[in-house]
Amino acid sequence: MKKQQVFYIHGGSPYASYEDYLLDLHEIAIRDLPESGDKKRWYSTFRTALGDQYEVFMPLMPNKQNAQYDEWKIWFERHFEYLHDEIILVGISLGAMFLAKYLSEQSIPVSVKHAFLLAGPYEDHYAPEVNRQRAGSFAFESKVLDSLSVPQSNITIMHSKDDFVVPYEHALKYKAALPEAELVTFSDKNHFLVEELPELVERIKQLH
Repeated sequence: MKKQQVFYIHGGSPYASYEDYLLDLHEIAIRDLPESGDKKRWYSTFRTALGDQYEVFMPLMPNKQNAQYDEWKIWFERHFEYLHDEIILVGISLGAMFLAKYLSEQSIPVSVKHAFLLAGPYEDHYAPEVNRQRAGSFAFESKVLDSLSVPQSNITIMHSKDDFVVPYEHALKYKAALPEAELVTFSDKNHFLVEELPELVERIKQLH
């Protein structure tokens, strides 16, 4: 019997131009100094938490510090030959935005049992209040979600009201665009930079 496959896509930082990326390198905080220590995150034990019945893909997407949609698209598609039907997709932050855009513009060659979008930015090319530099090549028009290749009822949006990276309002935008999707709201998970995320693990196990 084939194992239940789960495909996880991490976050990253997109920019509208290379110059914006270089400017940010001068300003962003350095997070990996020796005294900062190793911080445990839920995704570091994701495979263990799910157990041996699951085959979990967690690829390192290209250049997450200056992420480009076309590069991530190529790398995602390179994995298709290893996937089988009824896969579960999990995207967090930029990974969630990538899945939303990809599944709106493309279809993968296997059936998708469920897609989880965690703390995903929601950007629209034509929304004047949006800072396009943040979305970069990952930005999409809201109307493209109408052609999502996965049934809305097979999508779960997860977001925390205290997210300090992607405001909770972005989750509400996803919910408005995908009314049949389920919105799961937390109050204390910030940008899901937490040690454990049993709520996600249990929801995945309930699908198996």
